[in-house]
Amino acid sequence: MILHITSKSEWAAAQTRGEYSAPSLQTEGFIHCSTEDQVLHVANAFYAGRTDLVLLKLDEAQLKPELKWEPPAGLPAPGISDSDKFPHIFGPINLTAVASVLNFPPDPDGNWHSLPL
Repeated sequence: MILHITSKSEWAAAQTRGEYSAPSLQTEGFIHCSTEDQVLHVANAFYAGRTDLVLLKLDEAQLKPELKWEPPAGLPAPGISDSDKFPHIFGPINLTAVASVLNFPPDPDGNWHSLPL
């Protein structure tokens, strides 16, 4: 399983459209995802102050678009090394690949310390 952080409103829109597409698909050509070991670092680096998030748990075997494991796109988040590989999805995510959707609020201190898995 791989993970993707998104907002509740983006997830609701995906259910209406029948597929999920992040803004990065248009700007960078792929949707950023993480492993369980990476996602807390990513959340703390890029989603500080956000309380409207969900975590999409994706079944790699069910994905229709291409999945590649690549180095970080840009500077890695603190706690991530330059040699880490991230899952990048090269197309809209088919909803049948979404195994579960978990609320992903930060802890009271505003940071993420554990996964809701």
